[in-house]
Amino acid sequence: MASRQQKYSAYAGIYLIVILAILVAVNFLANRYNKSVDTTANKRFSLSDQTEKVVKGLQQDVKLSYYDRSDRFQGARDLLDRYSSLSPKLKIDYVDVLKKPQLARAAGVKTEGTLFVDVAAKHEEAKSVTEEEVTGALVRALKGGKRTACFLTGFGEPGLEDTGRSGLSRAKELLEKSNYQAKAVSLLGEGEAAKAPASVKVGEAPAAPAGKAEVPKDCTVTIVGGPRLDYPQPAVDALKASVEQGGRVMFLLDPPVKFGRESIGENTALVAALQNWGVTLDKDLIVDLSGIGQLMGLSEVMPLIRSYGTHAIVRDMTNVPSAMSWSRSLDVKNADKTNVEKLFSTSKNSMATGNLSSAELRIDPNKDKQGPFTVGAAGTYQSASGQGRFVVVGSAGWIYNSMAGVAGNPDLFLNMMNWLSSDEDLISIRPKDPEDRRLTISGSQMTMIKTVSQFLIPLMVIFAGVGVWWKRR
Repeated sequence: MASRQQKYSAYAGIYLIVILAILVAVNFLANRYNKSVDTTANKRFSLSDQTEKVVKGLQQDVKLSYYDRSDRFQGARDLLDRYSSLSPKLKIDYVDVLKKPQLARAAGVKTEGTLFVDVAAKHEEAKSVTEEEVTGALVRALKGGKRTACFLTGFGEPGLEDTGRSGLSRAKELLEKSNYQAKAVSLLGEGEAAKAPASVKVGEAPAAPAGKAEVPKDCTVTIVGGPRLDYPQPAVDALKASVEQGGRVMFLLDPPVKFGRESIGENTALVAALQNWGVTLDKDLIVDLSGIGQLMGLSEVMPLIRSYGTHAIVRDMTNVPSAMSWSRSLDVKNADKTNVEKLFSTSKNSMATGNLSSAELRIDPNKDKQGPFTVGAAGTYQSASGQGRFVVVGSAGWIYNSMAGVAGNPDLFLNMMNWLSSDEDLISIRPKDPEDRRLTISGSQMTMIKTVSQFLIPLMVIFAGVGVWWKRR
């Protein structure tokens, strides 16, 4: 018996030692290799493609300094530790403002919960501890310099400060968060821009400015954002010269509809210039007949885009739909000095009508064109001055306030901007706002849920109990 007891005791000891060894090994590996799995449906606890691309591509050391009370560190760790796990070049320093106030004061900390990003001599502050702000501060510190997005004005374009449905305030906000300075620029003469729209009739172009029009030299990207009036030839020549001398321009041109108070000029001179580069804008309006857009609350004149090309701008958007508004179709081909590539197209269940003078949509299957239609294109212009770049989209409304946050529109717009400004390494899908997963039910559905939960289920339990009692009595 003693021998058997010693034998079992030895077995128990060995098992205990093995279990302890496994626990030590697991803890060692867990501390050495921090891995986690995000099982949420919307990947709420995963970093975006853009963040991973920026952090994994670090070529120099980066330091994040978070200043707060120690009992609040964990809230920041949940996000920041995900950054540090992506690259050994990124280090995080948590500073307790109560225990080390001298460090907080030396760093210029004004409020608790402040985060600084330091890259070499660059010092940037994140406005809040969110992925969008942290990645934005990291990009600003890495890129340095100032990138300016110039929105042309003076020809009926929407305003950057306009917060209405047809304004560009949300587009400006997106750009500023991505290290761009957005400003309005006029190609008209000094002082004429403010007078021009009031002194012309609807659909009529302002008088050509005196002297030679020119795109300002500090414009990293120039944006033609939905002009209502025709650009005069000097303004078109200025845009042509900009691209042909290595500049970057985004052309967003709506269909030339004319009904009621909505009247958009044909912009003949500008359209002709783009045609010489290999992009022909058709005089039509695309109507989406698939019904898919309606499931997202979109109109049939707001086609949902799910078909993308292989260009760098849209390469990462395979599973991210975007939505155009009041779109026209494009025909694309290479020209003498340009190389043009399709970006995205509508579905085959779309048609393009040439009836642009009636607010009532009239589709003629025997006359109107059948989809799919190209809506966006990107091109390069080769010259002795360098490589100019341009993007053409047959719609401007998709970056207006009412559409700027729909589906993949923000990603598409910023991808275009990054490609035009030669920041291809930043092209990806950006941090998303937390998904709204609330359940929306009608009054009748609420009544049904209440009836089932408060009456039917309790009655079923009572009847089941009575049945069991009756059977066993």
